[in-house]
Amino acid sequence: MQPKKTKYRNYFKPRGFPNTLTKIHKLSELTCFALITLESGYLNGRQIESARQTIRRKVKREGKLQILIFPDIAISRKASAARMGKGKGKVDHWITSISAGQTLFLLYGINAEQGIPALHSGANKLPLKVKIYQL
Repeated sequence: MQPKKTKYRNYFKPRGFPNTLTKIHKLSELTCFALITLESGYLNGRQIESARQTIRRKVKREGKLQILIFPDIAISRKASAARMGKGKGKVDHWITSISAGQTLFLLYGINAEQGIPALHSGANKLPLKVKIYQL
């Protein structure tokens, strides 16, 4: 028997946390503020979007917000009443793997009175410990 040919590959659910890095990513000279993680974990698309909306609302849509992460790992789930078998479930949501010291958001062209509280309120939406750097 030949193996079944599939058009798209089913991804496996990630087990365990990503490798912890102690280094902090070097940022360019143009940035004003950066939101950097202090621990490893996972973020889903809704959490990233919620933090983005909060930051943009606090700075009244001034300056430039750059998002350096993207949810590209599919998490599938079968219906709760489904019987066993009959293949893998549908994609439920998308997540991204975050390592310690990774930069999540960059905020350009805004002063400290608006930038730091905006990133702090956005950090409250995330389930990871983060730090705000002013450059």
